[in-house]
Amino acid sequence: MNIRKVDTFSGHRDSVYTIISDSTSHGFYSAGGDGFVIQWDLNKPDLGNLVARVGVSVYALGLEKANNALWIGQNYEGIQVLDIAENKIEQTSKITTAPIFDIQFYDNKALIALGDGVIVVMDIASFAVQKHIKVSSKSIRTIAINQETREFAVGDSDCNVNIFDLDGFVLKKTIQSHGNSVFSVKYSPDGKYLFSTGRDAHIKIWDVNDAYGMVLDISAHLYAVNDITFSPDRTLFASCSMDKSVKVWDAVTFKLKKIIDRARHAGHGTSVNKLLWTSYENQLISCSDDRMISVWEVAD
Repeated sequence: MNIRKVDTFSGHRDSVYTIISDSTSHGFYSAGGDGFVIQWDLNKPDLGNLVARVGVSVYALGLEKANNALWIGQNYEGIQVLDIAENKIEQTSKITTAPIFDIQFYDNKALIALGDGVIVVMDIASFAVQKHIKVSSKSIRTIAINQETREFAVGDSDCNVNIFDLDGFVLKKTIQSHGNSVFSVKYSPDGKYLFSTGRDAHIKIWDVNDAYGMVLDISAHLYAVNDITFSPDRTLFASCSMDKSVKVWDAVTFKLKKIIDRARHAGHGTSVNKLLWTSYENQLISCSDDRMISVWEVAD
């Protein structure tokens, strides 16, 4: 496997906490500690378009495709919704005074993970809060939706992964999963496995069809594993960590294939916070506390 650094995007003035696709193969949004939300195009390196300046740090973005809207989770200030076509904020709701760590959509609902241990369920059409689900005494860091089983998984700072029913929002199972906070949960593209990562530096893989029995426990990084993402062809996944590295793994054998770091590939100088794997020339995007967004070409 060959890894090549393609570009570095530098436009943020503070840590970059999140990156998500803009629904094209070559575009994405980023946000971070400076409160800037920037849209980037892989075809036009380092020519970012500032689409919002919210004034507080942003950990979570969500693209609501049906209404062509970008949901912005402002820490301590609630949600802003950007009309992408008009490039203006069209709705604001102070649903919480807690940090917002994740935003996921399913049907006509938004699921929002909060730093006070609550999931807020909002109706997208009315932009109204429908439900508060108290999950944990500590932060909820991550939500993943499994459309195959109509479930969603929630990772919290009580070291647990919680499985909920999507229809009635009923708690089905709690897995005491990690030795510390759970930072990321992601279902495999086929919905058969749940991957969880945490501050304990481990990646754990759970069998959805075997009552979430553990398949594998990988001591993956030196420090906290912040995120994982899957390649467009589903054959690989990548993890990123507070140890400044990105690692690429085989999605079938779960074996490590490549390490992307500062020494080998001029990687990030501080914690790598989020990943996005695009179908545009199979490019993998990473963002970091070093204020940089790096783009990697992954080739066999």
